[in-house]
Amino acid sequence: MSEHVVLFAGPMGSGKTTAIRSLSEIDVVSTEATNTDRATADKETTTVALDYGEITLDDVTKVRLYGVPGQKRFDFMWSILAGRARGLLLLINNDAPDSVNLLIEYLSDFRELHERGAVIIGVTKSDVASTPTVAEYSAALTAAVPEQLIPVFTVDPRNAEEMRTLLLSLVASVEMRELLAPAPEKI
Repeated sequence: MSEHVVLFAGPMGSGKTTAIRSLSEIDVVSTEATNTDRATADKETTTVALDYGEITLDDVTKVRLYGVPGQKRFDFMWSILAGRARGLLLLINNDAPDSVNLLIEYLSDFRELHERGAVIIGVTKSDVASTPTVAEYSAALTAAVPEQLIPVFTVDPRNAEEMRTLLLSLVASVEMRELLAPAPEKI
């Protein structure tokens, strides 16, 4: 059985925990604590270490789903969890102030991961805020990383089917990059 490790990242309130819960076939391991930063995201709890779930995509493909805290004060967990990951599912909430620049900032924070793996963007809460559009996010990504094509989707993290489509797209990108990677030189 092949195995993939995918990291879910993005700002607090973007839907990382919800997305993992909608995908996982096992009970999600979650490290939720009372949210003391209600100005940033008006929700009761927030992830302080990680979320973990698993999904089997077919007879031969298992995906381990790791969610990182959205608050930068917990960024030490980002590098710990990004080490094994080969894919980055970056969620950005469309109702966040200056969400386009926030996306570019998070992408920069995870640059090493998306350079060696694959990345896909999921824009959440587009039902709450209709702008920026997918085209605006795509244009910003093209300007920030012109050497890499990064797909952008609108998604509801509560919708397992939508999240599965994003995950399948990411896994396909990871596998394609692995297939096209140059073979290591023999010594």
